[in-house]
Amino acid sequence: MDNLQVTSFANINLKDPFFDSLRANYDGFDDWFNKKASSGAKALVYYNDAALLDFLYVKEENEALQLDGVTLPPKKRLKVGTFKIERRGTNRGERFMKRILDIAIIHDFPEVYVTMFDDTDELMHLRQFFERYGFVEVGRKSHANGRSESVLLRDMTSHVGDMVKDYPFVDRTQGNKYLLAIRPEYHTKLFPDSILRTEHYEILQDVSPTNSINKIYICWMEGARQLKQGDKIIIYRTSDGMGPAKYRSVATSVCTVSDIKTINDFSNVDEFVQYTHRYSIFGESELRQWFREKPNFIVIKMLYNLAFQKKVIRQAIIDSANVPSEERWGVMPLTEAQFNHILTLGNADGRYIIY
Repeated sequence: MDNLQVTSFANINLKDPFFDSLRANYDGFDDWFNKKASSGAKALVYYNDAALLDFLYVKEENEALQLDGVTLPPKKRLKVGTFKIERRGTNRGERFMKRILDIAIIHDFPEVYVTMFDDTDELMHLRQFFERYGFVEVGRKSHANGRSESVLLRDMTSHVGDMVKDYPFVDRTQGNKYLLAIRPEYHTKLFPDSILRTEHYEILQDVSPTNSINKIYICWMEGARQLKQGDKIIIYRTSDGMGPAKYRSVATSVCTVSDIKTINDFSNVDEFVQYTHRYSIFGESELRQWFREKPNFIVIKMLYNLAFQKKVIRQAIIDSANVPSEERWGVMPLTEAQFNHILTLGNADGRYIIY
């Protein structure tokens, strides 16, 4: 079962060692936490075997933002009040970043900001993580103890032309468009936000590729070799065999290609495993076997932008989007019109789309 949950501050153990570093960095942390508990505030937390590993608290603000030497005018902003991931080397930070940016888009926040100290290696790592996803320093806030926090802000109303800094927005004016077929057993694990109502959440384990912004899929379809960075992909879950394919095969989501690799891009199997294992749904032994026995693979690394609000059945793609049924739907090129029409059929949230 998924141990990511929204819970009240009052139900979280403030004495948990998880909070020791926050307590050390922020004077009055306990008082702040207790006030939040008294007010009924909630946080997004992640537990593993009853151990608290991750914590995220966000809130809406509408007042002016006071910085050293400058004041940003009042505006509706989403503040990332507290954000901590217990350890590096996992993809759970991406999972929380996706939640932050999804909240900002869905609830129409024009800006998101976070304040953080950045005077240790660990804190600088956190700062760089936010900067990777488009946050930029707009000022600092000094404290009486001589330390100062960086104030990092993401403008959700403008775009810089970088697929990661602009994430999760989809620039549909850039790149070629494709449909990528994925078998049901792989689709369910790789794209849990796109799960079908006939599937069960209980089969999903809390594994890193399930939680991540980045996805890696490995296939042997020759058409995948033509994919390039920036291309847009409509993910197509093939039939589960429980009915006619024209009703059971569905388009579910949109991704952006960030990298394509073949065996020639890896000097050895260890390098291949290191690159693929973190973001793929395949086990290490399976990856090693493929490297040795099926070396004509193509590795597709993607950014997972958004899930459709309505799954689009194969029949609708054929009839309404005019995608030919006689072609093999593996890695299939789409025209701009076909791509845009499938977005429309899927009720893709227009707030995620750059026109």
